Amino acid sequence: MEARVEVHADEAAVAAAVAERLVALAGAALRPPFTLALAGGSTPRRLYELLASDAFASRMPWDRVEIFFGDERAVPPDHPDSNWGMASRALLDRVPVRAHRMPAEEGDAEAYARLLAARVPARRGDVPVLDVVLLGLGEDGHTASLFPDTAALDETRRSVVMNDVPQLATRRMTLTFPAINVARHVWLLVTGARKRRLVAGCLGGAEAGAWPVLRVRPEDGELVWWLDDAAAGRGGRR
Repeated sequence: MEARVEVHADEAAVAAAVAERLVALAGAALRPPFTLALAGGSTPRRLYELLASDAFASRMPWDRVEIFFGDERAVPPDHPDSNWGMASRALLDRVPVRAHRMPAEEGDAEAYARLLAARVPARRGDVPVLDVVLLGLGEDGHTASLFPDTAALDETRRSVVMNDVPQLATRRMTLTFPAINVARHVWLLVTGARKRRLVAGCLGGAEAGAWPVLRVRPEDGELVWWLDDAAAGRGGRR
């Protein structure tokens, strides 16, 4: 399915547009839970803070929402680098929502895969179908913790794996492309001028193997690139 591109003035405007869409989707969900996988990074943090604000918190049906994560560093939840920790401070500690942490420091990806299978009712074969997967984009073209030249890129069966990332001397837990690409909505949140050339390459027809993010190709769901003017290479407001 061809990607749709949404361009907004700045990071705050991107966060507001995504928040509005999430509220609408969660409210329209036919049966709970509405399943959402969170991403790490500064742009998603802005979104989470907005969702916890007075403008949005009362509009989101939190009792119908269940939150998961797209990836996590192998650190405890109180570590400064923890995606869970960031999301907790920005959102999870501020709203009444059920959320499931990835215990990456324990390295048990199979346990998180079993959790997804138990908690996410929709299926595509053996793979749980999440309603929304939020993703970021690294300057090396990685998304979630699917980094260039790492083993997880070639996973075809499992929905969650531990991925060794030698270029960062780290190991991370991540959703795989099989799990991402069956989701109903896959949204890439990308802001800032530093991502401009990469975004232009991704949207300009680069070969699928050029960067890991280009392997994000939902089978039946929508793929949306949510960009600000800087990432999109625009000088002024849309």
